[in-house]
Amino acid sequence: MDFNLTTEQEALSDSVRRFVEREYIFDSRRAIMDSADGISADIWNAMAELGWFGAGLSEDGGGFGGGAVENALIAEGLGRGLVVEPFIANAVLTLQTLAALGSFEDSDTLVEGIVAGTHKAVLAHGEADGRGNPRIIATTAQRDGQGWRLSGTKSLVLGAPSADKLIVSARTGAGESDISLFLVDPAAAGLSANVYRLLDNSRVSDLHLEGVAGTLIGPEGGALPAIETGIDHATVAICAEAVGAMDTALFMTRDYLKTRQQFGQPIGDFQALQHRMADMLIELELARSMVFQGLAALASDDGDERRRGVSATKAMVSEAGLFVGRQSIQLHGGIGMTEEYAIGHYYRRLFVIAGLFGNTDTHVVRYGDLNWAA
Repeated sequence: MDFNLTTEQEALSDSVRRFVEREYIFDSRRAIMDSADGISADIWNAMAELGWFGAGLSEDGGGFGGGAVENALIAEGLGRGLVVEPFIANAVLTLQTLAALGSFEDSDTLVEGIVAGTHKAVLAHGEADGRGNPRIIATTAQRDGQGWRLSGTKSLVLGAPSADKLIVSARTGAGESDISLFLVDPAAAGLSANVYRLLDNSRVSDLHLEGVAGTLIGPEGGALPAIETGIDHATVAICAEAVGAMDTALFMTRDYLKTRQQFGQPIGDFQALQHRMADMLIELELARSMVFQGLAALASDDGDERRRGVSATKAMVSEAGLFVGRQSIQLHGGIGMTEEYAIGHYYRRLFVIAGLFGNTDTHVVRYGDLNWAA
């Protein structure tokens, strides 16, 4: 894999960095989190106008000709500013799942709306008993005349509080892989949503479905490979976001050590703290390298190889993010725990990322199982 960015990729990365520095200062983020919706419509529309939602999608799939690298570049840039708008939920998880699913009735219209930012469509797949395993699904779908009725509960659905379309997975057969996808209206009868905040103040939903009407999209009983592909893409993207957050946390801590005085000198002059910063830098660069590994895995045609690479990436990046976040708090001291100071928010986001799409234990087990099977 060529790790050198193309001219277009460098321009994309620079545009995200400039946008976040200009439009997403820490106080602006706090105001957005405290708003009624928890996201900014202006920021969302600006992201759509910049073409970010379709940047990681092929032209044949309705995007602008990019792929996983473009999504990772955007996610890393958004991670630097702790952007709360659900880019990964919509532009990565949903779009990559739909791209892997193939064409279906009105698929072009749905993808076009997501890319343009006029629709927020999110995948509702994970369930509490699954613990990060995409194959453990209890939600069922039963035929009802010409349509389908869905019953079950979906947990921790990213982007659901602001979504106008839900793509819900459900079992349509007795086999482990007999899983289908259905388009569901968030306002449909029988659907209730419990909206809550995670530790980082981002908003998610638990969805309870009781006989909810849904429209089958894609093949009946054949959606699991597409779901797994979409989740793997989102997992690598969120690891790239973690790298962006770690990078900012590291250099915020460096700047603090240069200015905080103790015993008549900056505490950054103390060798023990310099060694601590060196350990943090090593973990950051390890995480960055693992994202490259994850991107290489996504390019593989071998499903097991892709899953192994993604699991290795998520396990390593999760641990590195927690280490950098914790050390950043430790080196800041008490101020790092305050709501008004940014560094604590970076640790909170890194803590949440460590648990999304499967925690370290989940991915270590999957990695081991795949190696054993090979």
